[in-house]
Amino acid sequence: MASEQHSVGEELGRFLRARRTQTSPRSAGLTPGPGVRRTPGLRREELATLAGVSIDYYTRMERGKETRPSPAVVDALARALQLDDAEHEHLRDLAVHAARRTSRPAPAPSRTVRPQLRLLLETVRPSPAYVVSRSMDVLAHNPGGLALYAGIEEWPSTRRNLGRYLFLHPAAREVLPDWDNQIRHCVARLRALAGTDPDAPDLTQLVGELLLKSPAFAGLWERYDVTGRKVTTKTFQHPQVGRITLAFQGMALEGTPGHRLGVYTAEPGTPDHDAMLLLDMTATRTEPAPSQQNR
Repeated sequence: MASEQHSVGEELGRFLRARRTQTSPRSAGLTPGPGVRRTPGLRREELATLAGVSIDYYTRMERGKETRPSPAVVDALARALQLDDAEHEHLRDLAVHAARRTSRPAPAPSRTVRPQLRLLLETVRPSPAYVVSRSMDVLAHNPGGLALYAGIEEWPSTRRNLGRYLFLHPAAREVLPDWDNQIRHCVARLRALAGTDPDAPDLTQLVGELLLKSPAFAGLWERYDVTGRKVTTKTFQHPQVGRITLAFQGMALEGTPGHRLGVYTAEPGTPDHDAMLLLDMTATRTEPAPSQQNR
């Protein structure tokens, strides 16, 4: 338990350090002194002063050695760092986890998808839809839900992960014209999850692989952003049906260990809806038999 608390305490320090180095003195209401600043963003002593805490206390927080900041200190730091609502909430969560005497383990990762959810995926056709784990493993899908991410079907079912696809599949940049924003949102989501459960095996395995294989992921991971523009529409440049823009809705699934349902829709009678119908028909014809999908 002590090692877990220390790990989350270090995560609290990492988040503070990342946000501090990305907060400019001028935006925080300070006038930078003469000379070149060796440290980007705010210095520790500047942030401590803005938040009304001692430099020693703040330094201990950033080094993961002070794990019981009061709510007032957390809120003062959030104001000084100009955190948005999601970042402020993440900072509060990190502080609560770091201070908790008894750990509250996250639900164990599971790839099991209830039959009712698989039926739901079929019911919403031709709308592409899928069920993903909290770390974005594709656990179940209807034909269009997998086919939208052209090329991912080449991977074994246990390797199909939307984050892995974004960063490691050679087709991703062509299939997703909004790739730059998509990867920022992906990393922010993983950062938020890993921040309060840093030792979770489903997250550490994926993050470790992407840090090793993708410089783009490593650079975004270092920034420690936990928010990104929420995507309500997504555009795909699909090799079978051409350019298609669909509305997207993601939702948490009750009674699951963090699984989410993603559904894409288009207005009937539009070219995008016609392309969606064509994708569903094309994918249905080319989808492997169930006995082959798990190979």
